[in-house]
Amino acid sequence: MTRAGMDLGSRQVKIVLAKGGEIALKKSFDTAAFYKEYGSIKGGLLSVEFTRLGLPGRSTGGVTLTVTGYGRNAVKVTGAKVISEVKAHAAGATWQTGLNDFVLLDIGGQDTKVAKVSGGRMEDFIMNDKCAASSGRYIENMGSVLQMPIDEMSRHFENPAQLSATCAIFGESEIIQKMTEGTPPGEIAAGVNLSVVKRVLPMLARFPDGPVVFAGGVAQNAAVTYFIKDRTGREVIVVPEPVYNGAIGCAYL
Repeated sequence: MTRAGMDLGSRQVKIVLAKGGEIALKKSFDTAAFYKEYGSIKGGLLSVEFTRLGLPGRSTGGVTLTVTGYGRNAVKVTGAKVISEVKAHAAGATWQTGLNDFVLLDIGGQDTKVAKVSGGRMEDFIMNDKCAASSGRYIENMGSVLQMPIDEMSRHFENPAQLSATCAIFGESEIIQKMTEGTPPGEIAAGVNLSVVKRVLPMLARFPDGPVVFAGGVAQNAAVTYFIKDRTGREVIVVPEPVYNGAIGCAYL
């Protein structure tokens, strides 16, 4: 049996195919382009043209589909089982690390999730989906102001500039002010990375025991990972496939 997992993210749609205990295939798409090019909505249900995606057609049988993500409540995928994002990401982290006891930190495009996993089961969680300042979108926006690619942003952690704005919108003005004062771009980028971590620290403090398993797109940011380790003193494990973790969890379940 082939199991398909789909994460309908706010920025990207991620799809994973799993056969047995192995990931057979993974693909990602821009969310808007995905809905436009590969789906059709009738009566509130999304029909995905799997064969056009280069995936096995579900009409041939043998493929089960589980869906999660930002768009799971707005769009119902035909014939799919729907699960919560936290459940999917916790399962993905368990599958990818082999751990059963840990604290999951998932920083995605528009929200942040922290969950306590005990014995392979999610015990409790908290989520910040009200403010973009602790998400990947904030880093992207600040990188645009600095005219700095995301890959370069993730390399800066030394001498972080002090940033006090608590809003992603007002943060742009503060960064421009720092630039006019002559603050080096690398120090501003380091300040942006640290500001994300500062907003996550109170969430992690709720679950103080066990290693932190880091997933989501921001887990690819080495500076953010460094600051989490530095500010908490905890072991931080970045999953092998941070972006696909939710889709992997869907396939795993």
